Amino acid sequence: MTLTQLEAFVLVARLGSVKAAADALGVSEPAVSGALAALRRQLDDPLVTRTSTGMALSPAGQRFVSIASQIVGLAAEGEAAVRHANGAPERVRAAATSTVAEFVAPPLLAAFSARTSNVETTLGVTESAAMPALLHERLADVCFGPRLTGDTAEGLTSDPMMRYGLVVVASPDFHLARGGPLRWDRLVGEDWLVAPSGIDPSSEVGMLMAHLRVPERQVRVFPNQASAWSAAAAGAGVAPAISHLVNPEVERGVLCRLEVESTPVQLMWYVSALKVDRRPPAVSALMRFLATTEAVQAMHRSDGAVPASRFRPPVYVTIWS
Repeated sequence: MTLTQLEAFVLVARLGSVKAAADALGVSEPAVSGALAALRRQLDDPLVTRTSTGMALSPAGQRFVSIASQIVGLAAEGEAAVRHANGAPERVRAAATSTVAEFVAPPLLAAFSARTSNVETTLGVTESAAMPALLHERLADVCFGPRLTGDTAEGLTSDPMMRYGLVVVASPDFHLARGGPLRWDRLVGEDWLVAPSGIDPSSEVGMLMAHLRVPERQVRVFPNQASAWSAAAAGAGVAPAISHLVNPEVERGVLCRLEVESTPVQLMWYVSALKVDRRPPAVSALMRFLATTEAVQAMHRSDGAVPASRFRPPVYVTIWS
């Protein structure tokens, strides 16, 4: 029985599928299936079985999952204790939705690391649905993105981090770029150009497209937000965008902001973590740092620039390509 096998089992149980667990761990589905198979053989029990609605725990699996979760958590605490004893920096592992990870989190974590001694930060990309499991299983210390709610968020806190405005941009030559205000339904028939977080059903853009019933065939997913904006500038369609992040492109005349009704839509990103009594000291320090002027200024930088050597992608994240 290995820690890798236990992590795979717990995430399959928490997220409901081998694919979701593989995405969260940043490994292939066969790797998760293999780890689960080895654990099944050792314990002589199926642990989880596939059903028409996902994965279901066996009676033994229901008993074992909480124990496995405790072992995974204790392993994370043990690693932290060894690092502390050896004088190594305290590690803060952050996960974020793709747009936050592309623009907002890097300068924020860079500013925090510069201000805080003996702390090392890593940053990875994940879907919001995986965030509660990553936090509960100590595979991430802090998550940036939508507010986490529901049963899976029990034992977690989600605090407001940054208010932003959602707008829609396109090429200045786009056929809807001229004229009066547009109704949202005028955009339903256009190609929507989105970053990976745009197809996250829990993200604001994902929920917006679901509300508008944008056909799946008209949604084009790009590796990052900048690529989606480049395609929009080339006339390929419309792109949802964060107002202050896209302003430089609008001011340069590369993109134009469509006059869609009720935009910019005022929304909020949240920072989520374990409750205060369970989170590491460095995470509490990061949460306090978020309230400072320095943090606010860092999050509003539009370049997202940070030295590549500062961050090492952790193994638990979903990397889109």
